[in-house]
Amino acid sequence: MAIQHFPLKLVSRRMLAPSVGHYAFVRDDGQPLDFIPGQFIQVHFQYADGTATKRSYSLATIHDHAIGPGEAVDIAVSYVPGGAATALFEGLEVGGTVDASGPFGRFCLMPADANRRYLLIGTGTGVTPYRSMLPQLAQAIAERGIQVVLLFGARTPEELLYGDEFRAFAAQHPDHFRFVPCFSRELPAPGSAHDHGDVRHGYVQQFLGEFAPDAAGDIAYLCGNPNMVDACFESLKECGLEVKQIRREKYVSSK
Repeated sequence: MAIQHFPLKLVSRRMLAPSVGHYAFVRDDGQPLDFIPGQFIQVHFQYADGTATKRSYSLATIHDHAIGPGEAVDIAVSYVPGGAATALFEGLEVGGTVDASGPFGRFCLMPADANRRYLLIGTGTGVTPYRSMLPQLAQAIAERGIQVVLLFGARTPEELLYGDEFRAFAAQHPDHFRFVPCFSRELPAPGSAHDHGDVRHGYVQQFLGEFAPDAAGDIAYLCGNPNMVDACFESLKECGLEVKQIRREKYVSSK
């Protein structure tokens, strides 16, 4: 898939969490963005002194790629106090544009996968690729009865990005998709919107063993905090998974 350079126009934005914004763009040159769920784009801008820089953002866009490339470009942006990218996005009004390039990356579901289960593990904005993958996962469930477990780590219930959407997907596929939020600081209040019963108190790597990773049938995806990615990678190898069965993408914040 060819790498392209293009302008993006902001269509809407909303807060997903106290320090994470969801930004919806369309290409401002009238062209579609053909991408594979799991890929990312880079946003290009300049520091105050004119030095060029860029930031990478996984595409959170939900689109049925069977009908061709779409126009929407959704990303989740973590706000870092004093960060140059944060200043760019906080100051961007609807109708404003940014310069971008992509798509990049190979953190994708593979057409040749013949596994019985996907273990999707993410923290923070590392969950965005999995949102993009939902249509593909629905297709895999329908066509070959795949099982999926999404272990998602957040500090608090209000930082559970796209939680409503993952819960809705689990409700649509109750026998095939299991959504397990892991809260490191506080659990949701009983009976609250975030309390759907299948939650854990702690870090995702603490609970990976509960799902009995199986080298004979699993493919795992790890995305987010580098410490989490490394810890889960080692645990999965200890369970017998080969490196080719473990697909990784680390998110490192730029201060």
